[in-house]
Amino acid sequence: MSFTTQVQGSLILMGTGTSVGVPCLGCQCDVCTGGHPRNQRTRSSAILGLPQGNLLIDTPPDLRHQLLREKIPLVHAVLYTHEHADHLHGLDDVRLFPFKLGRPIPIYASEAVETRIRKVFDYAFDDREQTHPGAIPSMQIQRVDDNPIEILGATLQPIPLVHGPYCRVYGYRIGNVAYCTDTNRIEASSMELLEGLDVLVLDALRKTTHPTHFSVGEALDIIERLQPKKAYLTHLSHELDYMTFHRELPEHVALAYDGLRIPLT
Repeated sequence: MSFTTQVQGSLILMGTGTSVGVPCLGCQCDVCTGGHPRNQRTRSSAILGLPQGNLLIDTPPDLRHQLLREKIPLVHAVLYTHEHADHLHGLDDVRLFPFKLGRPIPIYASEAVETRIRKVFDYAFDDREQTHPGAIPSMQIQRVDDNPIEILGATLQPIPLVHGPYCRVYGYRIGNVAYCTDTNRIEASSMELLEGLDVLVLDALRKTTHPTHFSVGEALDIIERLQPKKAYLTHLSHELDYMTFHRELPEHVALAYDGLRIPLT
């Protein structure tokens, strides 16, 4: 396999599926059994090609597969949206990158994400001597809050989002492109941070309402208020068949799919 993918200047949607992925285990619906490539949805993540390297947004359980599929040879830093398992539990897959970087990989995370990392991946932080290099993830955690952050030669604006009653999520804006997964409410102050977009990638789990995610209708209401030039719906369940449902959407709105490339503006 040749690893030649050019990432710089692009946002690649590595995964666009909900927490269980699509196809869903044991499901016999047409979407899960039909085999259409754009209905093959791994757990949600993205990668930004920035001036000084590749910034991975979230480490889902499907991370290794995603990086191989997109032929991406190296991740220079990781940025997290939130601490849920479908966005975090592939962290161990970054163990190889410090060898190429010659240093620990930078991890940008909120306090809640850092706390979860230190619990779930406690073996990466204990005092025992490693049996061999690369036995544990070598990482350097840096805190994310509501303020703009400089990563790999670019400025990103965190966008605070509400994800049900118990979880705070960050979306991120770079230039006129924003990535906002896992949310069911966007407060007025965050809506202001999303004005004037060329592209908005937004959570839209299914047609019916959900306690922690936007439905398609709710996402379309947000898009109508913000008026981005183009919008993509992500974190999709198996209820949304790419082949049929995209025809029901407004002209400037589309279902996202794994491997979708969006130019950074």
